[in-house]
Amino acid sequence: MNDNRRYDVNLFRPKPGYMRDEVKVILLVLVGWGVLTFGFQLLLRLFAEPVTGESWLTRLSFFNLPLHFWFTGQFLPLWFVILCALFNLFIDKLTERHSRRRDFRDERHLH
Repeated sequence: MNDNRRYDVNLFRPKPGYMRDEVKVILLVLVGWGVLTFGFQLLLRLFAEPVTGESWLTRLSFFNLPLHFWFTGQFLPLWFVILCALFNLFIDKLTERHSRRRDFRDERHLH
């Protein structure tokens, strides 16, 4: 039970192979989350009129709700669920691809 192997995990210097591909997927999901979460808020602020502080984005409506309210209250939670599903799909494909490589490599060493 006493296993002295070291497990070095570094997000900024991942090991080649599976770990490097996994970090790419994680970073893509985080960028997708950050762009929509903070980007829309930044757009609201950038397009705000100096006098009223209101932008044309706040005057638009979607499903009879102000666009900024719908986006923040309805779309962003949905976007999070979509990102979680995409993350799982990508990780499943990545695991399958790397396990096939490992199986092929093991099979080659046996013969």
